[in-house]
Amino acid sequence: MTKRRTILICAATAALGAMALSVARARDVPKVATGFMANVLCSAAFVSGLDPQRVFAETMAAMPGTGLISWALDYRLDRAGNEVSVTLLGLSRSRAVYRGALGCVLDHGETIVAAAPVPAPAPAHERAPMAPLLPEIAGPAVVAPQNRQLAAALDRAFAEPDAPPFKRTKAVVIVKDGRIVGERYADGYGIDTPILGFSSTKSVISALTGILVRKGMLALDSPAPVAAWQNPDDPRQAITVDQLLRHTAGLDLGSSLSASLGAAFEPVNRMKFMETDMAAFAEAAPLATPPGRAWNYHDGNYLVLSHLIRNAAGGTPADVLRFAREELFGPLGMRQVALQFDGAGTPEGSSQMLASARDWARFGLLYLNDGAVGGKRVLPEGWVEYSARPTPNAFVGYGAGFWTNRGDSFGANYRIAHGWPHDAYFAKGTIGQYVIVIPSEHLVIARFGTTVNWPLDADGVSELVRDVVAAVHDEKRLAGRD
Repeated sequence: MTKRRTILICAATAALGAMALSVARARDVPKVATGFMANVLCSAAFVSGLDPQRVFAETMAAMPGTGLISWALDYRLDRAGNEVSVTLLGLSRSRAVYRGALGCVLDHGETIVAAAPVPAPAPAHERAPMAPLLPEIAGPAVVAPQNRQLAAALDRAFAEPDAPPFKRTKAVVIVKDGRIVGERYADGYGIDTPILGFSSTKSVISALTGILVRKGMLALDSPAPVAAWQNPDDPRQAITVDQLLRHTAGLDLGSSLSASLGAAFEPVNRMKFMETDMAAFAEAAPLATPPGRAWNYHDGNYLVLSHLIRNAAGGTPADVLRFAREELFGPLGMRQVALQFDGAGTPEGSSQMLASARDWARFGLLYLNDGAVGGKRVLPEGWVEYSARPTPNAFVGYGAGFWTNRGDSFGANYRIAHGWPHDAYFAKGTIGQYVIVIPSEHLVIARFGTTVNWPLDADGVSELVRDVVAAVHDEKRLAGRD
């Protein structure tokens, strides 16, 4: 066989393999699309109390390419049965079920871990001393800004352009020196409305991982204790907790950076919308690159971390919720929080936590206060700095569970050029969710909406950051004259 013929055969084989893979992934698209919408609508209707028709229309509008199929998608809300079904052309069907404390889960017709009741906290005299709650950041009423510039900033954050893409801002909370100095909500939203943070959830999983590190139950630079990777001949055995946090583990699951119809082809979305045990799917993935070699943002890394948290907390969803409440949510005073689980009982830590905008801001304050609450340490010493430290080759500017303006990435340079402070870092969820921490200004800005990811700044967040920082500086200047 000639060398040329060998090359042609190899190329043809590779092409056929790629075609077969593309066909297989194309078959997943209807189920991924219906699963995504079923999950979103279930959370909106049963956890947040929002209008599902409005959420459906706005979410579809925020996902590029979905106009090709939105006309063919239909949903049915069953309030008596606590479930939402979504179909595509009346054929492909996904069903999401609300399970109280465990939130919404996609039911794929397999056995789902029972939604056992979560035990109430033990009486105070039986509990170990806990850190005091984070001081109240506001009273029970919506805080209207007293600074005219801050009021104008909120006006602009909610103002819509004359033509698409629209911002669809739902909530903005601005915290300065530990107190809310201004907040605003769209119709249908309020102080207590739990809002789906999408990938902002990853930052919470990073914090829970940090708590386990503080307790000596996980080690950042040691191999992650994943049972499926323990064979000495398995190259995944070398994957560390740090690499999972930074998205450099190398697992071959595609990418989670795009929120669009095209993203339905990524294997990571098969994991999220077609698999009952998401963590098992992620842990079974082969390596695309050696651990630590390349940066690739995908949700599988945080499903593996969520599984580690579940195991360390005791193994059941109730154990995870108890751990999260006692170690993180309770000390911060986060009251309107829903951490959702997959069918196997693992928290869906890549994108499925809901919290009120105020509670998301309280989470940001933990990082602004260097990981301590009321003088007691929640996160390990140095964890905040570690989280904001840039990961090499992460072009968007990414640390360990947080996006970051530190370093010399394309993302950091873009944001700084558009008015963000150099030291800012933030939790970020797709289609417009942000919890921004700016240490130099003693600021936390929480912004939530339903906005397309592209073009950049369609959500107006850079303008919001610039406006808020300018308002704070102006107030300080005026105060200096008094």
